[in-house]
Amino acid sequence: MHERLIEKAENEHRLDEVELALLLSSSAAEEPLAAAADRVRKKHVGDGVHLRGLIEFSNICRRSCLYCGLRRENEKIERFRLPPGEIVRLARNAKGHGYRTVVLQGGEDGFWSAAALAPVLREIRAMGLVITLSIGERSEEEYRAFKEAGASRFLLRIETTDRALYERLDPHMSWEARRMCLASLRRLGYEVGTGSLVGLPGQSVESLARDILFFQEIDADMVGIGPFIPNGDTPLGEEAAGDIHLTRRMVSLLRLLLPEANIPATTAMETLASGARVLALRSGANVVMPNVTEGDFRRRYALYPGKAHVRDTPEQCRADLTAQLSQIGRFVAEDAGFRRQGSMNT
Repeated sequence: MHERLIEKAENEHRLDEVELALLLSSSAAEEPLAAAADRVRKKHVGDGVHLRGLIEFSNICRRSCLYCGLRRENEKIERFRLPPGEIVRLARNAKGHGYRTVVLQGGEDGFWSAAALAPVLREIRAMGLVITLSIGERSEEEYRAFKEAGASRFLLRIETTDRALYERLDPHMSWEARRMCLASLRRLGYEVGTGSLVGLPGQSVESLARDILFFQEIDADMVGIGPFIPNGDTPLGEEAAGDIHLTRRMVSLLRLLLPEANIPATTAMETLASGARVLALRSGANVVMPNVTEGDFRRRYALYPGKAHVRDTPEQCRADLTAQLSQIGRFVAEDAGFRRQGSMNT
């Protein structure tokens, strides 16, 4: 049964909810899934791994998500907001290290209006860097202003497509509003990134299967999958962590059903299990987002505890990654890593 379903996914790039849930539930399917995903990855996006320099520029957030260390009720976190000139400097350093793309990530910090952030974006874009934003829900007008100022991609994770679970874990937020934001980003011509947390309390494999079908339905350009890691400073601090093997099966199935998408090997996977980044790259992933933020700000951007590589310098991150990729027959891609459209037909 597993072999037939994996063959179908590899050749037709489609499965239904029941079939996805069956494969997600099966530890015996994990290695065959990873092998099939790796073949699809090689065929559709090649052996290059796209590095995207992550700049964490504010850990101030107006939201109250129960799983996130940046939630506004967390009084233990040391808050920070980088000044515009520092963000630009970090982007310039990233370019010096060979990055073609930077990801500006922050909490939903009201200080960073379109008027405040647009000059930063214009300065970074003038360097020739491609910009991804990950700053949460905004109005379509703000998304348009960010696009006009130079942002090309936007990462807005849905976290779960289970509406009831979403609204329980994200108080005062609306699942429908998040979906509408994703639709706005698509209308405006962004490359749209989204993703899920695996192992949220109350989540089922059927829910994860629906997540995959949702990403396929909206034709997501990038999908980031990470395991839930409990943070002791949040209401879910005593819950069990997500399962790294289930997370890996999610990554593989995403590659099989979205063969052209950019799929990162996330830091959360590496945090939960040493070596998981390479494992993900061997299971369908083709993107890594090394942190190029400097100094103590890395530690203070505490989404979850024990974040991998938090003490590495940007130079160390780049050198270690290049060596790791060489060991598995992969290389750092030289292009900016836009999604390859139409490779399914070639």
